[in-house]
Amino acid sequence: MKSVIRILISASLVFTLSGFVLFDKMFAPKSDLWPFWNIVDTQNLTAIDHVDWAVFLGRYLSMSSDGIAMLSYGKVSGEDHRKLLGYVNRLAGLKIRSYRKPEQLAYWINLYNARTALLILDNYPVESITDIKLSGGFFTSGPWSEKIMLIEGQAVSLNDIEHRILRPIWQDPRVHYALNCASRGCPNLPEVPFTSGNASQLLDKGASDFVNHPRGVRQYNDGLVLSKIYAWFEDDFGGDNLALFAHLSRYADDDLQTILKTKPAVSKYEYDWRLNDAIRR
Repeated sequence: MKSVIRILISASLVFTLSGFVLFDKMFAPKSDLWPFWNIVDTQNLTAIDHVDWAVFLGRYLSMSSDGIAMLSYGKVSGEDHRKLLGYVNRLAGLKIRSYRKPEQLAYWINLYNARTALLILDNYPVESITDIKLSGGFFTSGPWSEKIMLIEGQAVSLNDIEHRILRPIWQDPRVHYALNCASRGCPNLPEVPFTSGNASQLLDKGASDFVNHPRGVRQYNDGLVLSKIYAWFEDDFGGDNLALFAHLSRYADDDLQTILKTKPAVSKYEYDWRLNDAIRR
């Protein structure tokens, strides 16, 4: 009888966990190509200047003792706030479809991260980006769906950049490690801007840093606790645990490799939405 009860409890836990994954996936934005942006000019060798973003990161980004990249929002000067706005506006003013694809990748990632940092600065102090409600709607949570940029005559949101441009055009799960949502549970904000030359290296570093950090993957009793990123965007990581574990193994250090080889169950998914604020850790 005890063995039957254990089997029923295990089955219930599996069903419950699967249910949570399905619930998270149901409300996560889908990859949905916006064809307007799927145009490149392979002959254009011009490089986009991201020096302003590099200077901002150099002044205000720091690493916490537990390995999370934090921004000192409360220390940003008025001048640097204005310069960040100028950088974002300059990027938005480019005809990005006339650039090569590697240049476009760096552009969209840097624009997403810089515009997110600007959103926090414009609304600071704030406990979490999820508290920012630009439209004022009662049921809104966060600014991601708001059309806050005008690029080549198109109104663009942060969700558009991530889910209608980057995910469907590049179809690279490493993109999830490059975008920072100003939260502690998010992959680290890169210490330097993306460029066409360093993008692959930074994508790999972002993947490795996150996979081997407790907020990405950590052991919990006999199972694993994973970031909700792996539930929200399960399809991007292969669609099931077998493919996900293969992805994780690609970037796992020796200790995590040993754990993954035992094929542990996923115990739960977590995400920390607290602001990545170096001032109020």
